[in-house]
Amino acid sequence: MRLIPAIDIIEGKCVRLSKGDYGTKKIYNENPLEVAKEFEAHGIQYLHLVDLDGAKSKHLVNHRVLETIASKTCLKIDFGGGLKTDKDLHIAFENGANQITGGSIAVKDKETFLGWLESYGTEKIILGADANNEKVAVSGWQEESEKELIPFIQTYQKEGIQYIICTDIGKDGMLQGPSFDLYKKILDSTQIDGMPSVHLIASGGISTFDELPKLAELGCEGTIIGKAIYENRISLKQLENYILENG
Repeated sequence: MRLIPAIDIIEGKCVRLSKGDYGTKKIYNENPLEVAKEFEAHGIQYLHLVDLDGAKSKHLVNHRVLETIASKTCLKIDFGGGLKTDKDLHIAFENGANQITGGSIAVKDKETFLGWLESYGTEKIILGADANNEKVAVSGWQEESEKELIPFIQTYQKEGIQYIICTDIGKDGMLQGPSFDLYKKILDSTQIDGMPSVHLIASGGISTFDELPKLAELGCEGTIIGKAIYENRISLKQLENYILENG
């Protein structure tokens, strides 16, 4: 299972929120590059970078942070937040994103999102399926749609989506453990002939190192770890050892 630390950006700074509430913003570092370099120094290869300003304003904002981290580290970055147009996507990839995550766009403008899948391929485009009470949330989690999570995922599975990041918003930033039952439900509902058919990346609520092997055993292809790192609940040394032991 891939370990994917998260850096969330507001006004160019590394922050964390609780349950997506911008009013709970806590700044952890003024320089996201320092954080990214520390991850890399501990053997981490992947980074989940979120433009929270972009998610709220519905257009790309912090692409310079992406460009800086991409050009000064070897981290493979998946980038999301405010990606709404073909131009946004072009800028994200031009500035070093390996993959992009589309959440709100997949709900509100399916035609454009499917166009991205066709243009860039399913290896490059991640479906952001973030939910509250199994209803898909959009616009930096400021809005809840009427779409049910599992059918929403299955719709895009039929369109060939390979990568899915699912955040249970009620768990995010709360350090109370991830939604094991929800991830099992998603993995069970997307099997083909009894075999996994999507790469599910778990996100939200990770609070202790012991939860990581459980997510791997469940069948998650990756897990995003945020506040647990910043609040020293999980050490970078633990992540480094896990990577070394699991190849």
